Amino acid sequence: MKSAKQNFRVQQWITGLSVVLFIIKIAGYYITHSLSILSDALESIVNVLAGFIGLYSLYVAAKPRDIDHPYGHGKAEFVSAAAEGGLIMSSGILILYETITNFIERKQIESLDTGLWLVAATAVTNYIAGFICLKIGKRNNSLALQASGKHLQVDTYSTLGIIAGLVIILFTQLYWLDKVIALAMSVIVMYNGYKIIRASLAGIMDEADMQLLNKMVMLLNANRRDNWIDLHNLRVIKYGSLLHVDCHLTVPWNLNVLQAHEEVKALETLVKEEFGDALEMFVHVDAGNETIVKDRPHWTLEKILTNKRHSEQ
Repeated sequence: MKSAKQNFRVQQWITGLSVVLFIIKIAGYYITHSLSILSDALESIVNVLAGFIGLYSLYVAAKPRDIDHPYGHGKAEFVSAAAEGGLIMSSGILILYETITNFIERKQIESLDTGLWLVAATAVTNYIAGFICLKIGKRNNSLALQASGKHLQVDTYSTLGIIAGLVIILFTQLYWLDKVIALAMSVIVMYNGYKIIRASLAGIMDEADMQLLNKMVMLLNANRRDNWIDLHNLRVIKYGSLLHVDCHLTVPWNLNVLQAHEEVKALETLVKEEFGDALEMFVHVDAGNETIVKDRPHWTLEKILTNKRHSEQ
């Protein structure tokens, strides 16, 4: 699939970039001995590890379906996102540990002006990379790319917070603020790690994406054809960037097989135009008692998800 290959290429660039930014931040720490910059560098270690994990998961997810994996390998992206979330939480714990250790050792901060320029450069680069990653990840329905993009953006915001704190320290000489910033960073990093783990577990457990389902119901109501008497038992499952959709479509009883097939094709075309080609649909056709029903009420999410026809409710 084109989208899967594009996801893999983007992740390659993100992984390489993470290595370069990590080296720059470590250099900034050794120049300044700032605990805030160290906390930012520790989070970048996670960027590097998560980048390689995401790269491998997208490589697996891009493999074509086979006998052992009839729905493809897209679930690998959810495992990757879960691993990345766990690594992010680990980095938060490491930052907390280093902060407590620094309270004891009391290392002196040096050359803040040089460190600020280095950290600022990584913030700008991270923001641009995160924006591109999120944009492509949302377009291709790739949780792994979206996780990487969110991680890069969180890294950007946390780096900006660190820069602001270091500027204050530079002009006020209040060096204890360095430890406060690091403590705040550890909490923010651990919380964002939790959110990524939560989203990945939802995908692994096939939790319903209510936002996506609502969007689909609105699409169907806005483009409902006369022969679509009823639609029920709608199920949407994510396999990485691939969406698998099951539903039952009720059509007039007097349509022949060819005509019923045309109605199914129209439904598939409508959904693919909205959600992209990385989608497969399995539509079961039911025979309705009516030929054409006019002035029908809109389908609701609650009714369209049930396994009963609306006329049976």
